[in-house]
Amino acid sequence: MDLEYTASEEAFRREARAWLEANVPKTPLPSGDTADGFTLHREWEKKLFQAGWAVVSWPKKYGGREATLMEWLIFEEEYYRAGGPQRIAQNGIFLLAPTLFEFGTEEQKDRILPRMASGDDLWAQGWSEPNAGSDLAGIKSTAVRDDTRGGFRLNGQKTWCTRGAFCDYMFGLFRTDPAAERHRGMTYFLVPLRAPGVTVRPVGRLDGDAGFAEVFLEDAFVPDRDVLGGVNDGWNVAMATTSSERGLTLRSPGRFLATAARLVELYRRTKDGVNPDLESKVIDAWMDAEAYQLYTLQTVTRVMEGAAIGAESSINKIFWSEMDLRMHLAALELLGERAELDGGTSAESGGAWMKGYQFALAGPIYAGTNEIQRNVIAERVLGLPRR
Repeated sequence: MDLEYTASEEAFRREARAWLEANVPKTPLPSGDTADGFTLHREWEKKLFQAGWAVVSWPKKYGGREATLMEWLIFEEEYYRAGGPQRIAQNGIFLLAPTLFEFGTEEQKDRILPRMASGDDLWAQGWSEPNAGSDLAGIKSTAVRDDTRGGFRLNGQKTWCTRGAFCDYMFGLFRTDPAAERHRGMTYFLVPLRAPGVTVRPVGRLDGDAGFAEVFLEDAFVPDRDVLGGVNDGWNVAMATTSSERGLTLRSPGRFLATAARLVELYRRTKDGVNPDLESKVIDAWMDAEAYQLYTLQTVTRVMEGAAIGAESSINKIFWSEMDLRMHLAALELLGERAELDGGTSAESGGAWMKGYQFALAGPIYAGTNEIQRNVIAERVLGLPRR
């Protein structure tokens, strides 16, 4: 792995940094998990797209710059360094899009990807169900063939759909062969959330935002053109999405490098009078962020040489989710009682550390609980026997 950036990569960094410094909102946008904030974040996504920065690694025909994975990492690093708003398009551009590139038809890619990149269509994820959280193979929602209309009728319930209350579409798995074994007989569907038979109900969160949703489907019709991959082959398609979710694309190192830098700055401002043991936690946070960056650079180097990311993405997911939580816990310890303030002149960054901590609590749960990921690592990476 070469840790030196090329001249073209450094030029790419300078261009990205200049645009972001000139265009990132000076005042942070409201949370994208609120109705007003979601609208403002969609406008930001459109601005990114118009300037060619929404999906830098995609082909130009879909609105990208055909940047390399290394250049994408550079952009992510600069994006978070500049304090760019949260990407409400992330479920689409970071999770569904890689799956579309691998399994989608040309018609699907031409129809879906440009509108996804531009922010015209935003996507929620429809994995979890009331009795099937991390056990994705335990889903009960069904899809029954409707030959008359040329598609499927969907029934069931999905829950914990990130920003599902505001998004336009949902991607998810449904059982098309109830008699099949657990990991078979499922199909991957692209579902419009405003279609007849689809009911979206917001779910309140600990931090007061209402972006989460549960989605109810009652004979909701989805045409054949919105099946991604083959009928009854949804598990294989979904595994490609989960590799993206746990691996490279959902949580880039830039996100955590920026958090570590903010934590160090917070320590410098608040270290007088605080527990000296906190210094080691801040140092550990910085080292963890650096280690994650190096690991990701190594992974990207392998991918660019033709390797695939498999079950090892579970290692990645455990590391970044638990690192994020440790960083925010260290910040709350530094702030002490002030951590609970969410407004006024005494609040640190408007209460951003507490809000970040509340979100980080979910990290070891979403994208497959870390307990499940440890099982995956034991069985599929280390080759240990099942108990």
